Amino acid sequence: MTEFERVLVQSFNAFFEDKKLKGVAYRLKQHRFTAQFLDVLVDSLDPDYYMGIECKSISVDKGAKALYFTQHFTTDKNGVHQIERISDFLLRSGRTGFLAVELKMGVGHSREAYMIPWTELCRRYKEEGTAKITVDEIRAYPNIGRERNRYQIDPKGWKKLRLIE
Repeated sequence: MTEFERVLVQSFNAFFEDKKLKGVAYRLKQHRFTAQFLDVLVDSLDPDYYMGIECKSISVDKGAKALYFTQHFTTDKNGVHQIERISDFLLRSGRTGFLAVELKMGVGHSREAYMIPWTELCRRYKEEGTAKITVDEIRAYPNIGRERNRYQIDPKGWKKLRLIE
């Protein structure tokens, strides 16, 4: 589990506890020869929080200018792209999907994270045939605020994301 995934899971669970909501975020244990559906799963009776989140990190400080669909996502041995596998899982499970992108800004700078609705990611990948999402385009999506060592899960922000879908 990456630090980004771990902190996102902790942030969701702290949010549920603080707001006294029934919900839990977790990451399934990854096995060597078993495909992992998503990085973070969130279960809640509230449908706004029944979701699956794929996490990606890119190092802007090291020159990354975009998140590439070929470089940053995998293709399995049958040639099925990770976006297609995750889309199938989300459809079958009824979860709302998101891509959480962390931008690493370098030593002495805060990391930034943004949430992209999975439907928007699919539209760009499948319909537009886009090969990437640039850092500037990523920054146009809702930011997940960070305070100390936690991301701020903001219900108003989630509702704004739902409007994009």
